[in-house]
Amino acid sequence: MSARAAKPIAPQVAKRLEALFSQYHRPELISPDPLECVLRYDSIADREVVALIAATVAFGRVPHILRSIDLLLPKLGAHPSAWLLKHPPAEIKKACSGWRHRWATGEEMANLLCAARSVIREHGSLGAAWTDSLRQDDADALDTLIRWVGLLDQHGLEADNSLLPRPERKSASKRLHLYLRWMIRKDAVDPGGWNDSPSRLLFPLDVHMHRIATALGATRRRAADLATTREITAWFRRIAPTDPVRFDFALTRLPIHDGLTTPEIHATLLRAE
Repeated sequence: MSARAAKPIAPQVAKRLEALFSQYHRPELISPDPLECVLRYDSIADREVVALIAATVAFGRVPHILRSIDLLLPKLGAHPSAWLLKHPPAEIKKACSGWRHRWATGEEMANLLCAARSVIREHGSLGAAWTDSLRQDDADALDTLIRWVGLLDQHGLEADNSLLPRPERKSASKRLHLYLRWMIRKDAVDPGGWNDSPSRLLFPLDVHMHRIATALGATRRRAADLATTREITAWFRRIAPTDPVRFDFALTRLPIHDGLTTPEIHATLLRAE
């Protein structure tokens, strides 16, 4: 973190973040959110496949995201992981035919699912592939993520597939870090299931979270890129060292459930108790 970003965090900010966590980090407030589609499934095997679909289409308006997910999931049956392993690539491509989410095509979704299928067949699960990608000297989840996406590349993921950000290119890769939050954190909201520490996670950073983080003083960087993601995560880690992304869900609920604008969220977080 830069010296400018490392100024002391106002006590009322940390206190308000904890209060917002208690108020909003609750399962009954999940909807509307792509995570609700993941939580329909009981098994980790199904959740990690559905979460991959849900996270990779998590751009644009939430109603459109949910509609795109709900158009695809019924084609994968009651147990998407078993369906994926049972059906050959030609059937997966057929199931995805005609599907679209904004600029992402059914061909791209089929390519992603076929690559995931191949990784699951080799490693046992996407979570096991994540464990196999871990190294003791990884600085944080990004180093592991680059190897994990590399496994998908080795199993046929096309380099220009717009559904999957490329973490090695130093972008924020918000959708991938959202996926990891769902699969690694485990509490009343995030289902977890993968064997890793939440302390290694990076903030899922989009333009809205960037504005909030800037207002809070977590960063002064203008680009919502990897460097900003790490700086913001480091700021939140000073409040929650073992679980820096724990505030992500609560902060996203403020505009959804209270209709607050970014300045209003800023005022809410900074107001005196």
